[in-house]
Amino acid sequence: MPENAARRSRADAERNRGRVLQAADELFAEHGDQVQMADVARAAGVGVGTVYRHFPTRQALVEAVAEVRFAEILRHAREECLPLPDTRQALAGFLARIGRVHEEGRGVSSAIEAALGDTEPRGQIGADLLAVGAELVERGRSDGTLRPDANVADLYMIAGAVAAISRNAVGDWRRFIDIALDGLGPRP
Repeated sequence: MPENAARRSRADAERNRGRVLQAADELFAEHGDQVQMADVARAAGVGVGTVYRHFPTRQALVEAVAEVRFAEILRHAREECLPLPDTRQALAGFLARIGRVHEEGRGVSSAIEAALGDTEPRGQIGADLLAVGAELVERGRSDGTLRPDANVADLYMIAGAVAAISRNAVGDWRRFIDIALDGLGPRP
């Protein structure tokens, strides 16, 4: 195959993969765990074989949708939160993104939890999110925004609670963020 044709083929494959992921995300958001691979293929405008070529199992598709979701949270944390000079505002923005993602994508969360057993970030993205959280916590301890014994596990306990509250609509996750960050603040 000529080099130009190979590049065009790879570009088409990547475009199709993106369409499949977008369609899956939209369908999971609307219908939760009830979405089948054929539904995704129809919505993406591709054949079911194309879906299976990119994602050999439904679980692989759900994992990819979850990875896109966590990559967006990571992007937001790095580009929007870390640069903020006010550490509390940075932490609140990070946690608020998590709350909004879970609130707006309740069906996606349901599909992820059904396929993977939980909605925790995994792999490199999970490690990168943990590193960003650790950086924010360290900064907060250094500048006095957070109490000296605060740690990244505390932040991720709060993040998990925000996700659960927003995903399950069991309270005001925005208020919870304020209360939780007050709890991580320095003791009088």
